[in-house]
Amino acid sequence: MGIVIDAPPCNTQAYQRAKEVQANLSPQFPTFLKSMLPSHVAGGFWLGLPKKFCNLYMPKLDTTIALEDETGQLYETKYLAQKAGLSAGWRGFSIAHNLLEMDVLIFHLVQPSKFRVYIIRSQESDELDGALVLLKSDGCRKQSDDQVENTSEDFDSGIRFSESVVSFKQVTGVENFRIVVNGLVIDSELSKYIRNKYYELCCSQRSFLHDHLLEGLNTKLAAGIISETINIADAIKASNLTTSPDSLVIWDKTLKAFETMGMNVSFLLIRLDQLMKLALKLKRYKEVTLERDHAAEELKALEAKLLEVKQTINRLDQENDIQHMHPERLETMFQELADAPW
Repeated sequence: MGIVIDAPPCNTQAYQRAKEVQANLSPQFPTFLKSMLPSHVAGGFWLGLPKKFCNLYMPKLDTTIALEDETGQLYETKYLAQKAGLSAGWRGFSIAHNLLEMDVLIFHLVQPSKFRVYIIRSQESDELDGALVLLKSDGCRKQSDDQVENTSEDFDSGIRFSESVVSFKQVTGVENFRIVVNGLVIDSELSKYIRNKYYELCCSQRSFLHDHLLEGLNTKLAAGIISETINIADAIKASNLTTSPDSLVIWDKTLKAFETMGMNVSFLLIRLDQLMKLALKLKRYKEVTLERDHAAEELKALEAKLLEVKQTINRLDQENDIQHMHPERLETMFQELADAPW
């Protein structure tokens, strides 16, 4: 089945992110994008759908269409075939999800009478763009060659809908560990190495670390956050006293950015903060030790100079025999010798 895209009123960042999410959805089911206008979200009871999409895929008669959000909650709406739009029930969906003008919705027709709806929030663009920059930061470690070799080909079905909501307590091993973001299983976006390491990290906290990622976050960004979290966790484990303080600062900033997007990385930030404090103490210890060594060298040089001065004084005292000769006596002797007869 093809993909029909409803043209947005303007080329917004939310719309661009929605296109990225749409590109990752299963092509087995048709999709279209819809940018929210004031009439859709401000008291409106009507949402027009793309005419071409309706002609190709929608029922020819009026019927009930279910809208399923990312949490699996269903909302019934009335589809009017002649008008190609959703009527009764749409307002309830809009209010329940706090839709705003310029938000972009992805409608995925997963059943003849059911859309899976993904919401891309317009006000989240700055945070997501900042995260993309951080993910490309030179300070963040790239996957090593042996990690890249374990590609997503190890996972059989690519991105797909999650059949059920599974709590972490139900995970019995890496075999039934699934990474679900906005109702989509995104394991195929990660290498086998990253997936296994992420499973171990989740086990250490007994929870899915991505459970509270921002609603509407696209799958590639979510996978990038998970991958970079593992890279940083590995780097923290491998760090030692020779690790550059700048690297620690970059890891800290990156993790804090991920935390603002809902990733549970607080335990990594705590460990990193402890390491940074110890590194700071070590740095200060080295500085104090170096200053003390310099002071000791200066004291040694001063003591040597003092000894040299004392030796000079002693030598001069011996030469002048100050204790036995006085200037008055020497002057008298000089005069007597000068006046003595030949």
